[in-house]
Amino acid sequence: MHFNMNEAIEVLERTPQTLEYFLSDLSEGWLHCHEGEGTWNAFEVIEHLIEAEKNNWLPRLEFIIQEGESKPFPPFDRFSHLKESSERSMEQKLLEFKMLRTQNITKLKALIKPELHFELTGFHPAFGEVKIRELLSTWVVHDLTHIAQIVRVMAKRYKEDVGPWEEYLGILKNNDGAEKSIIGKKQ
Repeated sequence: MHFNMNEAIEVLERTPQTLEYFLSDLSEGWLHCHEGEGTWNAFEVIEHLIEAEKNNWLPRLEFIIQEGESKPFPPFDRFSHLKESSERSMEQKLLEFKMLRTQNITKLKALIKPELHFELTGFHPAFGEVKIRELLSTWVVHDLTHIAQIVRVMAKRYKEDVGPWEEYLGILKNNDGAEKSIIGKKQ
């Protein structure tokens, strides 16, 4: 087991700033590119991260602490952000994400006592029994997955333009981890 609360928080705290620095003031072409039908662009990834901050990580954590395994926590619709369009700028979305994440990390630090809570279990509607430690680990890896996704999508925008160098650019060769837009699928 490698999970360490302080290390997890290091990544969770840096994600909003990383994305803000990387995506602010970029041309629309970078922000709207995607890997094909049913895949997400940078705008959609940030909207997904906002929805997860509101309806996934902390609500599930609180649910586990309050309910344990007595009943499954509500499913999280990974695709809910695709159901309505938003006219907000990338900068506005990044600011909302940063604000929500700051609030959630503050709550996380207040809620969790590592010696008491890491092994507490809840009941996931699809996976069954899950531990708080697993939920928190997933939160960190979820951030890293979507950072990698944004970078991969942007790199693939120039796939046709790199010519023979494509052979040496591994980021252009796979589609691992791309979230497909399967409306209605919940996790």
